[in-house]
Amino acid sequence: MRHTLSAFVVVLAVLLCAGVVAAAPQAPAGSPAQGGASSLVNLNTATPAQLDALPGIGPKVAARIVEYRQKNGGFKKVEELMNVQGIGEKLFLKLKPLVSVTPAKAERAGTPPAA
Repeated sequence: MRHTLSAFVVVLAVLLCAGVVAAAPQAPAGSPAQGGASSLVNLNTATPAQLDALPGIGPKVAARIVEYRQKNGGFKKVEELMNVQGIGEKLFLKLKPLVSVTPAKAERAGTPPAA
């Protein structure tokens, strides 16, 4: 009788845990919560199409981001995104967890970019 009760408690605990895990909201595939920093859009290397895929960014704003990047030698911090026409504080706060600013690999390694 005692073993049956213990087995029942263990099975019940497993089922409850499985139900909690199944009911937990899952991050969408490819989101920063799911894929880590590698799924972030790098403002210094992203193509216009990658920028356009961000929420609230259309082709015109994506082109402005690329233009800002070219004129200013790239982004030094993500907050500079608010310097781009069409991106205010509200949109920036939505984009902040989705974007990053890192230099090109050659620059990070201390190697000057190829001429």
